Amino acid sequence: MEKQLVRKYVIVTGRVQGVGFRYHAVNLAMDYNITGWVRNMYNGGVEMEIQGRQIDVDMFIRKLDEDTHWIRIDNCSVADSIVLPDETGFRVRY
Repeated sequence: MEKQLVRKYVIVTGRVQGVGFRYHAVNLAMDYNITGWVRNMYNGGVEMEIQGRQIDVDMFIRKLDEDTHWIRIDNCSVADSIVLPDETGFRVRY
């Protein structure tokens, strides 16, 4: 069975800076076999590019503000992006 990858550019706003959001995303990425990156934006939001199987990407996005007391997502925008087939790992960008 071939592993069909998708890549998404995601911006989240709400209480997402100073509450461990980026490290929560790193842990979720490991749980769902997601590659890509996450970083804070100057406007208080967080942006990321995430890549994996569609079902895993969907679960990653769904779980971003679950099981955490401090994170609150008010808005999440998701757009398609170009798959990077050789990408490995998920990291925090600064």
